Amino acid sequence: MSAVNSGDPTRATPPFNPVDRSNPTLLHEQVAAEIRRAIGNGEARPGDRVPQARDLAAVLGVNTNTVLRALHLLRDEGLLEMGRGRAIIVTGTPEQGAVLAKVKELLDTARLHGFRRDELIAMIERTP
Repeated sequence: MSAVNSGDPTRATPPFNPVDRSNPTLLHEQVAAEIRRAIGNGEARPGDRVPQARDLAAVLGVNTNTVLRALHLLRDEGLLEMGRGRAIIVTGTPEQGAVLAKVKELLDTARLHGFRRDELIAMIERTP
């Protein structure tokens, strides 16, 4: 199954890797990270279509609701657009995906050390 469909039959499409159930990261976060990875690496480009949630769920080995939660998260981040007719389109760029991945990493590190989001935002705003 193709992970992304751009309409270009000569373009190779990246496979999405199944989630790692031994990983303590929430499943929907793992799904979102896998899609972010494809966008960040330029494997999924703006305008490319992402398979429907039930198809992604089968490939990733998770429930469809888990994929929908991840897709909504990525939509809210501006990386995906979920249109009518269940079309899911990549709208983010590799650069945007790479920055979002670093932001996610920063948030994870801050949480690990006990910082809240508002404290992290205040630190960022104070940074020249």
